[in-house]
Amino acid sequence: MVSVDEFIIVSSNHVPGYEILETKGFVYGLTVRSRGVGGQVGAGIRSMFGGEIKEYVQMMEHSRNEALERVIEHAMEMGANAIISARFDSNEMSNVMQEILAYGTAVVAQKVEE
Repeated sequence: MVSVDEFIIVSSNHVPGYEILETKGFVYGLTVRSRGVGGQVGAGIRSMFGGEIKEYVQMMEHSRNEALERVIEHAMEMGANAIISARFDSNEMSNVMQEILAYGTAVVAQKVEE
């Protein structure tokens, strides 16, 4: 598996210093997470006193990374080495489940010779 640091992902429609040689198409990575009972109790108690709910922050960070890894895998399966127009979307599926979607356009990019 390729590390997020080794794969080009940008939110813009182009990659600075690169030429887009081919557009492979739409790619996505999806995950749905649920906080366990222990996390729900801890978050519930913390929410009564205000402040950051670390249990949910950790869950969302893990979910975001998982969705990002999956979108990269999808792009690589299509023969891409970069994703442009990358975005994240998040949806609550119930009181205890969260959906995270990473998506964009898979492309083949080549560094421009200067």
